[in-house]
Amino acid sequence: MQPIEESELILNSRGAIYHLNLLPEELAPKVFLVGDPDRVAVVSKYFDRIELKQQHREFISHTGYIGTERYTVVSTGIGTDNIDIVMNELDALVNVDFSTRTVKPGLTRLQIIRLGTSGSLQGEIPVDSFVASTHGLGIDNLLNFYRQEPQGAEQDILQAFITHTQIHQKFAQPSIAGASAFLLKHFTAGYFNGITVTCPGFYGPQGRILRLGLAQPDLIERLTSFSFGPFRVSNFEMETSAIYGLGSMLGHQCLSLNAIIANRISKTFSRDGLRAVKLLIEKSLDIVSSMPH
Repeated sequence: MQPIEESELILNSRGAIYHLNLLPEELAPKVFLVGDPDRVAVVSKYFDRIELKQQHREFISHTGYIGTERYTVVSTGIGTDNIDIVMNELDALVNVDFSTRTVKPGLTRLQIIRLGTSGSLQGEIPVDSFVASTHGLGIDNLLNFYRQEPQGAEQDILQAFITHTQIHQKFAQPSIAGASAFLLKHFTAGYFNGITVTCPGFYGPQGRILRLGLAQPDLIERLTSFSFGPFRVSNFEMETSAIYGLGSMLGHQCLSLNAIIANRISKTFSRDGLRAVKLLIEKSLDIVSSMPH
């Protein structure tokens, strides 16, 4: 097998993957992703013990244990461009032999769970509630750089979404990928389920107007009113579609969990978003740590 060139698989002076600054043995098989670097310590404080801490730029990683199970929590920063870095480097850590720079013959599957924040697009999904995403539907362009074709029901949802929202190639060719069915089934009680739309920005791409006009001013209404069978858009943010899309292509189990800190329909914002995130972390870690191994 042809080795991966130094310019493609970049390792630092200690032999760690470049952006995450992690060695293969420093990554646990179960990974939590958080956007905010400060949130890494908020998650890892629930570990029974912390084995190591690493940092490079906005990418902070803590690896430790809850009971006998080993976990890593990694900060991604904001946006699908950062998720592209994180997901590819997490996969390389377990599926590329750094000494030979070749893909390993037997591939490892990670469990990757996002613990994030989001805005609700349904009036009945209030601030401070939690959403577990059935699908990540991207209106950014990241996954269009990879060979990926949604199949079956996902293709049907995507075509119906494009028709309904009238999003066209001036913005992006939308993409879709589903959550891990194994992980999602554990997150029903106490979580709303729905399609999470991933946007390439926080202001215009999410329909916010400060001083600039919008090319598609009715976007929020079109997102809110979309449904396909039992599926509807529940919320939007800036990472989930990339996690689900890259995770699916790479063979990992992925789930995105979000605390709702804004409701774009009722025009409300959480009075204590940090508390909402703390409760999401506590509830989700309790579920993950009790799941069958």
